[in-house]
Amino acid sequence: MKKSFLKNSGISKSLPRTGKRVSSPGIIKYIGKKRGTPVKLHILDYNETDLTEKNLKSVAESLPFKESPTVTWLNITGVHDENIIHEVGENFKIHPLVLEDIANTTQRPKMEEHDGYLFVVIKMAYLDKKNEVALEQLGLLVGKNYIISLQEKEGDVLDGLRERIRNNKGKIRKLGSDYLLYGIMDAVADHYFSVLERIGEEIEDLESELMRSANQKLLTKIYHLKQELVFLRKSIWPMREVVSALQRAEHELISEGISVYFRDVYDHTIQVVETVETFRDMASGMLDLYLSTVSNKMNEVMKVLTIFAAIFIPLTFIAGVYGMNFEFMPELKWRLAYPIWWVMVITLGIGMIIYFKKKKWL
Repeated sequence: MKKSFLKNSGISKSLPRTGKRVSSPGIIKYIGKKRGTPVKLHILDYNETDLTEKNLKSVAESLPFKESPTVTWLNITGVHDENIIHEVGENFKIHPLVLEDIANTTQRPKMEEHDGYLFVVIKMAYLDKKNEVALEQLGLLVGKNYIISLQEKEGDVLDGLRERIRNNKGKIRKLGSDYLLYGIMDAVADHYFSVLERIGEEIEDLESELMRSANQKLLTKIYHLKQELVFLRKSIWPMREVVSALQRAEHELISEGISVYFRDVYDHTIQVVETVETFRDMASGMLDLYLSTVSNKMNEVMKVLTIFAAIFIPLTFIAGVYGMNFEFMPELKWRLAYPIWWVMVITLGIGMIIYFKKKKWL
């Protein structure tokens, strides 16, 4: 049984920008975080009995694998290189608008059907070096017997899938590119659970801290958590639509027997969505609890100050009366006036305190 917070590597963490055209349609223009790392091309070509794995220097080197009956997985790391994307388009006959979407890392997860291939965009969620949630766009071109995956930077959540291919575990080496597509999407969906597990632990820590004390630092953490959950929801919610579309797709590249596997991924995305919604409610509840705690503390302070004010108001009145500079005030001439004044003041103060305690105001 699978286990049930975000920054985007290419855009602002607070709110995702929509990818606006900065040039004519079909013109490849990279939109995302600036990167200077070299592009890497890695290929896995396999069938049930044979496996070829190597690094390539150009997209053209993968063409012989494309024509073979084996399943080919070409992974390209570095969509910031517009020349590489252009090379993919030329060698695999990809529509210019699709190439434009690949270079735009602010794309919403989606699935498009084209003649001879499918184009899928999803978001990978993982924990970065600071143990914060990060999102990375993964573009997938699915053709007959091949998949091209295009990601922003090195490192992903697909190492487990690669090991299954290398070790010939499960059905992965026995089935086609549609099952490989399922394997990629299943690995991405499952990794959301790992991210949510870390968020769940942080929620528990914040709740414990909130019970001990409420301060501005804690409020910042809660706000940051809510922001991450909103951002994560923007990623996983449309992914559910993508999986649902693949499940219903009547495309030659998706065999009928694979639909049941996409149904499994769809169930996982539903669980992730529900978990995210639950965590959002918990974060909102913590924010309400924080505000209530701060309000209660303020009320306690105001109550104490009010009681002190209520005690000293009559004392101040008495002191004010006998502090007046009138000549004919008989009490001022009495020998015992000063001690009597103190007895009256102390008695009045103690009496008010006893009264407040009986009323349970103190």
